[in-house]
Amino acid sequence: MASATTLFLQNGIRSGWIDSGHCGRFGGNLRLFHRSIEESQKKQNWTIACRQDLNADTFISTFPSPLRDGTAPLVNALKTTAEQDVARFHFPGHNRGQAAPSSLTQLIGIQPFLHDLPELPELDDLFSPKGAILDAQKRASNLFGSSETWFLVGGTTCGIHAAIMSTCSPGDTLILPRNSHISAMSGMVLSGVIPNYILPEYNSQWDIAGGITPSQIKEAIEDLKSEGRSVSAVLVTSPTYEGICSDLSNIVKLCHSYGIPVIVDEAHGAHFRFHHQMPCTALEQGADIVVQSTHKVLCSLTQSSMLHMSGDIVDREKICRCLQMLQSTSPSYLLLASLDAARAQLGEDPDTIFNKSMELAGEGRNQIKTIPGITVLNMLNFSNFPAMDPLRLTVGVWQLGISGYEADEVLCDEHGVICEVAGRQSLTFAITLGTHKQHIQRLLLGLEHLSSMSLLKNGLDERRVEDGVYAPFDDITMSLSPREAFFARKRKVSTGKCLGEICGELICSYPPGIPVLIPGEIITERALSYLLDVRKIGAVISGAADPELSTIVVCK
Repeated sequence: MASATTLFLQNGIRSGWIDSGHCGRFGGNLRLFHRSIEESQKKQNWTIACRQDLNADTFISTFPSPLRDGTAPLVNALKTTAEQDVARFHFPGHNRGQAAPSSLTQLIGIQPFLHDLPELPELDDLFSPKGAILDAQKRASNLFGSSETWFLVGGTTCGIHAAIMSTCSPGDTLILPRNSHISAMSGMVLSGVIPNYILPEYNSQWDIAGGITPSQIKEAIEDLKSEGRSVSAVLVTSPTYEGICSDLSNIVKLCHSYGIPVIVDEAHGAHFRFHHQMPCTALEQGADIVVQSTHKVLCSLTQSSMLHMSGDIVDREKICRCLQMLQSTSPSYLLLASLDAARAQLGEDPDTIFNKSMELAGEGRNQIKTIPGITVLNMLNFSNFPAMDPLRLTVGVWQLGISGYEADEVLCDEHGVICEVAGRQSLTFAITLGTHKQHIQRLLLGLEHLSSMSLLKNGLDERRVEDGVYAPFDDITMSLSPREAFFARKRKVSTGKCLGEICGELICSYPPGIPVLIPGEIITERALSYLLDVRKIGAVISGAADPELSTIVVCK
């Protein structure tokens, strides 16, 4: 039998992502494995139809396709300003590289310093834009399909904070999934809101949490209503780190029927608008505030993101005030210009720019499936959800008798293959515009070696972990709000004596940065056992004062 790598090299037919079944999100069960080109084309047609007449009673049906626009006004302004022959008596102190540290210039050269400029008049003001920044943000708004877009230099974390603070006041209730990113938790500390958590579907075979459903949100709203409490906002993470998408269209329709704005943490889905086989974007499905990490699959510099607004439920002036408070008063123009450049890069060819990436992901996925002991995550593993990012490859390694952390170490040390995130049972690989065929070939060789080496040592482990409903946080009891717990007096207790105490610190395995213990929650045996287990098999514990977890900080 030919190896996966050989098959990949010989395969001249584009296989796409035909097993993901993401077009079944608005009726009809298309969550099947389609293996023929004919059926793949049917799915493409269905996606196009979804984008054309998705929820005809909302504004989504009129969404235009991205417009071509490769102009980068902020990049041009930065270039022109840097080329001026002037004597500069302003910050930063390196003075356009004149005093740049040699250790850094030897690494990255002098050019970044030449363009590391402050908020000069010709470069505009991030918090009161009238020139190049305003122009760049408007072009981004047009491309991504928002009513207004703001550039962020504090990452999507900053955007999530602003989204929560602009929709909720202290004491208000925010509905959100329990597997939300750490930024949502810190946003609740800043805003003083009270969380009402929804437990996401959890697949214990994969040790992966999925999304949340409209019915779960409706139940939460009605339960709170019966208690005399109103909901100020609903926050949804879609897609998840592994690419699982929630049914945002029906979630938005439901929430808007109650007059509740919807915030979407779309950090991992900024690329969805730029290929007809991608899932529909949060903006296309009617979300009010969408925060995207432009630096992930797209090509801006790390730490740069965008916040998009749509509709008129949310007060734009409040968003502006929140961003001014949360962002640096000395924003990096390299980060800002990188957002403008990434948008212009997409604008040059928005409809086809991801064609090659989609082909590589589809071919790679199909060949990985042929490797013994390796399983590929697909829609059948989360059949209650409508779509999955075709550019995320999540592979299970439990049949090889090893953890994802151990597999990651072998791939990195012996093959120079670095994944996006390792878990207890799996590894997730992100396919981006910068991914090339040789990268996929290297991944396939690494996985083949991992398979043969592990099977020779351990044999094929056919045991199946029984799927649980929710874990590791299926028995949450909140004693204090996140803000109350954050400011409460603290003490350290040994891990053996912490059960039943009120957690005083936010603890998670990172990445992906989803908290297992949150300040204000009662420490449970399930959550503690999970943390100790993943630490033992190689996970990095983040947020804990004692990363070895010998002690845990609790509230007095």
